[in-house]
Amino acid sequence: METTEHIDLGPAAQRVARLAEGIGDERLGDPTPCPEYAVREILAHLAGLSAAFRDAARKHVGETTGTPPGSVRPVLAEDWRTALPKALDELAAAWREPGAWEGDTRAGGVEMPAAVMGQVALNELVIHGWDLARATDQPYEVTEEDLAVSEALLTPADDAPAEDGFFGPVVAVPDDAPLLDRVVGLSGRRPDWRPPTS
Repeated sequence: METTEHIDLGPAAQRVARLAEGIGDERLGDPTPCPEYAVREILAHLAGLSAAFRDAARKHVGETTGTPPGSVRPVLAEDWRTALPKALDELAAAWREPGAWEGDTRAGGVEMPAAVMGQVALNELVIHGWDLARATDQPYEVTEEDLAVSEALLTPADDAPAEDGFFGPVVAVPDDAPLLDRVVGLSGRRPDWRPPTS
């Protein structure tokens, strides 16, 4: 049986929690690099995906793991300031269990090997953490190890059309650009995105 290196999602989850803590209520309606989502929708999406990938790690197939992303517009709960950090902690803890990385599991209505699902969960934290940081003018410090996982996951196969990126069309970024910029481009975002000035 092929073994898979287990990834600790804790640092990425904690990074998102710190970013969320730094967001004032007045920023919830601000635009983000995701054109269809304001800050509040990114936060709500993070809460939802935390529950989905937590249950995916536990192999608890149900409503949280069966709902495709984008099928329902995420709504930010009133208690998000306490609920989101808790959900992020539970997500990280679930993927620390050895059995989380074994067999197949489901999230977003998609079934895949658990080892890949764990990488997808990390990538969601990395990319949407960047979304939050950029939208709310906060610094974003991410490890090279986390970025390497995202880069490997997001890089299209050699025979895949450019429009078939993981999140949509890949944004071209110079090969010598920082790894974070290259990962952001692979996610279909512009690394130079900034909130519009009023």
